[in-house]
Amino acid sequence: MPSNASAFNRDANRVPITQNGLMVTKSLTFTGDDATVATPIFNVTGVVEVLALYGIVITQLGAGHTDAHWRLNDHTASDIILTKATTLSIGGISPGAMIFKSGLITAVATYKTSDAASMYEPTTLQTNLFTPFIVVQKTGGIVTHIEYVYTTDDDPTSGTMKFYCGFIPLSDDGDITAA
Repeated sequence: MPSNASAFNRDANRVPITQNGLMVTKSLTFTGDDATVATPIFNVTGVVEVLALYGIVITQLGAGHTDAHWRLNDHTASDIILTKATTLSIGGISPGAMIFKSGLITAVATYKTSDAASMYEPTTLQTNLFTPFIVVQKTGGIVTHIEYVYTTDDDPTSGTMKFYCGFIPLSDDGDITAA
């Protein structure tokens, strides 16, 4: 699947997997030294419902990768936090680990390492593992991004993560593409 086009994921028999909606991906190699870094990963057009937002670690993350979260940025007056902006330290996690949005805005993103087998299930209050939410693009054709934000300490961070966004369009122009 091209990283700049939304499409249904497919299983090994090429059958579409539709439960998380259309999927778009973006790979990101991390750099940064003693800074907060905000990187646009997805462009939002129109109105969409995001059904899944997650990243899979491709190469081990550097030790200084902290305060990891997602936010919505319309490049004007506000940055809207999609997951709590502090306390998630994922520095040093291995390839195959997963970070994902599994709660309300006030919740920290969740992660599961691949160092040992792990599982995650919804609480009795949740009906899905991923927490869906609706995004509306700022009017006037203003670029609206879903960004991945992280902070590094004195050590340069490194590593690569592939991000996934599953969504359904709610307006005629509703779409998400790789930034």
